[in-house]
Parts: sequence; C-alpha cells; structure tokens
Amino acid sequence: MLLHLVLAIFIGGSMGLLGHAKKQGKIEKPRVTKRFIYLGFLEEMIIGTVAAVLIVVSSDTDSIFRVVFLSILAGYGGDRIMQSFELVRRVECKREESQVTKQEQEKNRKNDDSMQIFEQKEERNT
Repeated sequence: MLLHLVLAIFIGGSMGLLGHAKKQGKIEKPRVTKRFIYLGFLEEMIIGTVAAVLIVVSSDTDSIFRVVFLSILAGYGGDRIMQSFELVRRVECKREESQVTKQEQEKNRKNDDSMQIFEQKEERNT
C-alpha cells in the first residue's frame, strides 16, 4: 500500500504539472504580491497529488497498473476530482441538516401541542 501511495504522489504531481502547462500554455513560477501568494505550478501539482492519493485510497486497488492508470487520470483532472469530493460532502451535509431540521420541527410541534393543552386546562380552571 505504501508503494501505491508513493506512486500516486509522484504520478499525480507530474500530471498536475502537465495539466498546468497545457491550461496556461507555460509554467508559471510562484510569486508573492502585497495581498496574495500565487503558487503557480505548485498549486496544480498539489491538487493533482491530493486527487491521485484520494482516488487510489478510495478505490483500494491491488494492481500497480491500476494505481498508475488512476493516478494519471486523477492528476490530470485533479481540480475537477477535488470539486466532486466537495460536492459529495455538501450533499451529505445538506441531508444531515434536513434530518436535524425535521427532528426540530417535530419537537416544536409536540411542544406547541402540549402548550395548547396546558392553556386549555388553565382556561377551564379559571
């Protein structure tokens, strides 16, 4: 498994660099301005590496060929893969929020019903 991760790191980073070169038409060096730090080609390399590692770990492959193939695909399309993982996480969070909201609504209905019953009893007693 360690060999698979090392391969994913190197291949994903290399493919991220190639993807950056294709997208920008050149390799941009990192630079610092007054407000921002631009990572240049390092950004694409990091994204490609992380995407390749995520895909290799989540697919649980046994074959070196599959690891190389998945790392190439993940490294080249790293930003889109990272966005899809974030999209999955957002959908799961929304589901959890909707379940919590439904539980809170049910709890509020029960409290409202008990308050109405309590107010009716007080009106009868007075």
